[in-house]
Amino acid sequence: MFENNLVKKGLELETEDKKESENGKTYFVKIHAPWEILITYAEVLNIKMPIKENDIPCPVENPLDCIFSPFRLPEIVMHPEPDYFTAPFSKERQELYLIDDENTFFSPSVRNRIVFYILTRCPYGTEEGKRKFGIKRLLNNGTYSAAYPLHDCQYWKKSNDPKCENERYTLYREWARFPRFYKEQPLDLIRKYYGEKIGIYFAWLGFYTEMLFFAAVVGFICFLYGLFTMNENMSSKEICNPNIGGEIIMCPLCDQKCDYWRLNSTCESSQYSHLFDNVATLFFAIFMGIWVTLFLEFWKRRQARLEYEWDLVDFEEEQQQLQLRPEYEAKCTQKRKNPVTQVILFLSL
Repeated sequence: MFENNLVKKGLELETEDKKESENGKTYFVKIHAPWEILITYAEVLNIKMPIKENDIPCPVENPLDCIFSPFRLPEIVMHPEPDYFTAPFSKERQELYLIDDENTFFSPSVRNRIVFYILTRCPYGTEEGKRKFGIKRLLNNGTYSAAYPLHDCQYWKKSNDPKCENERYTLYREWARFPRFYKEQPLDLIRKYYGEKIGIYFAWLGFYTEMLFFAAVVGFICFLYGLFTMNENMSSKEICNPNIGGEIIMCPLCDQKCDYWRLNSTCESSQYSHLFDNVATLFFAIFMGIWVTLFLEFWKRRQARLEYEWDLVDFEEEQQQLQLRPEYEAKCTQKRKNPVTQVILFLSL
């Protein structure tokens, strides 16, 4: 019933025989969204698509950028496609958009988003007068084992198919390997392949790691200060001195089976504790307080820049308005358009 309803909605299904699976028991159902479905739901989801290439001049390069050239990636990796002016997609005005090829106009992340939107709202029966719908419920009751998007091509070798963009291979070769840990992240390519949410996550993770580098350098300097001044610490000298620490007898550490002990027995531990508890530690604590404030402010600036470059200024508000929870949407019996904002309201009476 569920798969029949998916076909009625316009999706194309292809079932792989269980003999081709590893255990010989699992069926794989491949789902493909044709062009008509993509443009229909792109308008429903208010997805922004390119209408014109950006003609704003690029900023002048900084002469000091050559210093960071070892950390840079090739331009084709950092910016896999030109920057565009975008607008919410309209099915009736397709001629305004830069549609060179219907197969590549929508990125894999947009295709996955549209198909998942349909899967979460497709009904498959009724129970006690209530509609049953959504792939999540079928996954919970064990009807399907898993639901996930397929990747294009292999990640360890380049595809021979000229139609395959090899984005997965490029990400693996230039980003998802340990030898590339010191390189900058290809955020535009990550966003194109995985979507905006994953792109924002890795942008934050990379920025957080960069900022931690400065904190690590200052912390290491404070550690070196404690290492070089370890033998000059007056507290450790007094504890290790047999005439001072050796004459001080300390109480037992426990009530039973513990004897009295002399203070100079903690000579080595007092010296080691000076590595992390010295005058520089106070400076490091003040520095971290300033670092946290700068981290938050610089991240707000970086986030605002990404929101502008990726057209995500009103992304969260649009998601809240357009993508209601399927469980709530199923209970809505009426729809009404707000005469002021022209936003469709779902009413549950």
